[in-house]
Amino acid sequence: MLIRSFPAGAFGTNCYAVAPGPRQECVVVDPGMDAVEPLARLLADDGLKPVAVVLTHGHLDHTFSVLPVCDGYDIPAYLHPADSGMLSDPARWHGPQLAPLISGVRLPDPADVKPLDDGAVLSLAGVELTVRHAPGHTRGSVVLSLDLGTDFDGAPGLLAGDVLFAGSVGRVDLPGGSWEDMLRSLQDVVLPLDDETVVLPGHGPLTTIGRERATNPYLAEAASAPKGRGL
Repeated sequence: MLIRSFPAGAFGTNCYAVAPGPRQECVVVDPGMDAVEPLARLLADDGLKPVAVVLTHGHLDHTFSVLPVCDGYDIPAYLHPADSGMLSDPARWHGPQLAPLISGVRLPDPADVKPLDDGAVLSLAGVELTVRHAPGHTRGSVVLSLDLGTDFDGAPGLLAGDVLFAGSVGRVDLPGGSWEDMLRSLQDVVLPLDDETVVLPGHGPLTTIGRERATNPYLAEAASAPKGRGL
């Protein structure tokens, strides 16, 4: 498996290209702000041809470039239905501090937006992505499990979006966020994963489930909390 990434824009959102190998088709994950040109360079370096964009959630820093990327390569986008509408009216979902900076910004949806449903297995570009709905950061946040292959010693991988970071989790204080939902997602989706699982987060460095289980205070809280909390 070939995994390439770069931090996009002022928010440093990790944009990923995932492919079976060089000079093959690929899936683009979370093309954020100012991502069009660096993504084009990344794709050209490895001779990759994108066939789809997958969005882990609807926040602007993960979706800003989805329209030009989808239009430029004539490919669909995938987004969980609970986050539909976030692309076209981003100011509504980013809280009072950021909203004034992006007031009036409109990001028209790509022509073809397909749903990400919990438990679905997407077979795209020779890559299988298993979708798990993991609300908390947004109502439609998802994580995507995949086989990372020999480059990662055969470990499973998790494209975690803003659900889980090295040492932290996604903020829950923006519109559509909920700590109760995040807690349930950590309990039901993240904690059952194998310790060897490599986490490819939406921001910051790679980590593993084992490392986070041992050191992440939010996972510790989820592990000790009663099951069944949240909606």
